[in-house]
Amino acid sequence: MSKLRFDVVQDAFKKKAVAVDVPESRPSEYFGELVFNRDKMRKYLDVRTFNALVNCVDNGAPLDRETADAVAKGMKAWAMEHGVTHITHWFQPLTEGTAEKHDSFMEYDHMGGMIEAFDGRSLAQQEPDASSFPNGGIRATFEARGYTAWDPTSPVFIQDDTLCIPTIFISYTGEALDYKTPLKRSLKAINDAALPICRMFDPNVKKVITFLGWEQEYFLVDEDLYAARPDLMLTGRTLFGHESSKNQQLDDHYFGAIPTRVAAFMRDVEIAGYKLGIPLKTRHNEVAPNQFEMAPIYGEANLANDQNQMIMNVMNILARKHGFVLLLHEKPFNGVNGSGKHNNWSLGTDTGVQLMAPGKDANGNLQFITFFVNVLAAVQKHNALLKATIATATNAHRLGANEAPPAIVSAFLGKTMTDVLRKLLELPSDTAIEIAGKSEKSLGLVEIPEIFVDNTDRNRT
Repeated sequence: MSKLRFDVVQDAFKKKAVAVDVPESRPSEYFGELVFNRDKMRKYLDVRTFNALVNCVDNGAPLDRETADAVAKGMKAWAMEHGVTHITHWFQPLTEGTAEKHDSFMEYDHMGGMIEAFDGRSLAQQEPDASSFPNGGIRATFEARGYTAWDPTSPVFIQDDTLCIPTIFISYTGEALDYKTPLKRSLKAINDAALPICRMFDPNVKKVITFLGWEQEYFLVDEDLYAARPDLMLTGRTLFGHESSKNQQLDDHYFGAIPTRVAAFMRDVEIAGYKLGIPLKTRHNEVAPNQFEMAPIYGEANLANDQNQMIMNVMNILARKHGFVLLLHEKPFNGVNGSGKHNNWSLGTDTGVQLMAPGKDANGNLQFITFFVNVLAAVQKHNALLKATIATATNAHRLGANEAPPAIVSAFLGKTMTDVLRKLLELPSDTAIEIAGKSEKSLGLVEIPEIFVDNTDRNRT
């Protein structure tokens, strides 16, 4: 056993990158091919059904049973063309992951044979066992009934031979047993609070959208080295052992050349992500050895959260294909950075105005300042609740090095916004609000273009 890990390390250095099956077409051409998006809706739904479903997604209008049946019929036709044989209500229980109960399309045809069937009732609601999932002690173990309900705002997608339907998960008595239900409630609360304010500036605004841009950090460990560490296998983190003689002291891994095996894994994940409609944009080495990151283009928060769960599942599967084990624990190794998940959060309107960015005129700046100061006030007033949302046992380990301790909640304003707030206190209330834009900085090198410098630095806490 004492020599085992040395032999495994030696073997790991001999491994080569796994070949990736790269589609012949461009990513933009196969993007979303496994998602029942609006292009698929137009093809597989009649006009009335399409309009009703879009109205539900965009405006929150309810769907009747007849429309749900028509949607299910279109989804089934599309899915079976891709070899799908099963459906699942895909939900996010309080287990830090996703859950699935697969049901086949097979039903009796009442003539002695079998037929593939899928209707609006199966699309809209299912009943998994709720007794075995964490519930915070609100129910006895014999109270087993729980319900999943379709979330039309997050598109249905295909995973292998299964049609995955994003859903919420509640108990028989209506308590949320998942993360999606409280998220959707919070998005509605923000819209309800922000919409009347936006309409004071523009009566045409119909909806305030919460945006999220997540950054997924992770470690990759050779699967043979992983198998040689029982603590990693059982807990997802190391519990004992000597620190590496060289880890991240020189920061030479950060943004360095991506190892060939890892680059192949990233390429595979991106292809799978594009097919699932996930707009992955960035990939790079992170600070700690064998730590990496990927991030998408930001999107609507509920959909972005679902896509983050989808891509973590994809990463877990493809890591094994490439001879790795994926570690998503916030602090798997002592003495080096852990894996945070930065969430870039913002608000915008359905008319295309970013509420957390300076406006184009004095009126737009006033709207920005209105939301800016209210967000600061909310962070101060509800800081304990914000900390509670990330106060998990695993995240509590993610301390030290270059990281921000998760117990700290702060707001970094920068010089420009600090000056703006100071002027609001000192100047008359009818003074127009002006916010400096980007400035140009020349390096004195003819061949290097001028750099546009933001009006403030940024902070990650």
